[in-house]
Amino acid sequence: MKICTFNVNSIKTRKDLVIEWLKHRNNDIDIICFQEIKTEDKNFPSEDFKKLGFVYQEILGQKAYNGVATLSKIPMEKVFFGLNHDYFDNQKRVLVTKVLDIFIINTYAPHGDLRGREKYYYKLDWYKHFISFLKQNFDFENQKVILLGDLNIAFEDKDVYDPVLLKDSIGTMPEERELLRELLNLGFIDTFRYLYPDKIQYTWWDYIGGAIWKNEGMRIDYILITKPLIPFLKDVEVDLWPRRRRTPKPSDHAPVIATFENLL
Repeated sequence: MKICTFNVNSIKTRKDLVIEWLKHRNNDIDIICFQEIKTEDKNFPSEDFKKLGFVYQEILGQKAYNGVATLSKIPMEKVFFGLNHDYFDNQKRVLVTKVLDIFIINTYAPHGDLRGREKYYYKLDWYKHFISFLKQNFDFENQKVILLGDLNIAFEDKDVYDPVLLKDSIGTMPEERELLRELLNLGFIDTFRYLYPDKIQYTWWDYIGGAIWKNEGMRIDYILITKPLIPFLKDVEVDLWPRRRRTPKPSDHAPVIATFENLL
């Protein structure tokens, strides 16, 4: 089973690119989790993806901002839309589904802002509530759980291209990293770091200045799993093919794909 997380930065803008990319990969992905779809549910291009076999779809959209969608070739059921919190659920950021006996938490964390600004505090408060929500609803020691998406935090200095230049900036602030550590300590394993402890690999590059060609990026997209899934984990890759396209215009993120064996 292959599961993918991909911040598409508008599914309507990126639809043709995503379909071209899936065909380039011989349509080998079983479950794909999109973030930042930036469209309402009714405008999501469901039929285009059904033609590729993604007949099971759960969409939590929002006009022009945010939004997540989980598409699967394997039967899937909805578990949670949002975090069961009126204030935080105004922004559509978390979609929980279940495939087989695996909970899939598709997540688009807030970007935040410079320290002291409104969006800075919102990001920290959102993470605190998200961690509380996870504690209340999952048994991380015994359940198979995959939490994946754009978490908008680079966990370590090796997850950014220039730790000195980017020190204490959005996504690298100590208080942000501490919240991500708290989330991981619930019982999650960062699959990429588990398999590749020292590898330098980014998942996001600014559009400005040809950052993708200079590899001036950050690793802010993750696939996290609980311990019961470790025996099934085979590989994790960041596919640069769709990020290096000139046309159709790419997202500023690259997809991350985890491969599991003997789950089906």
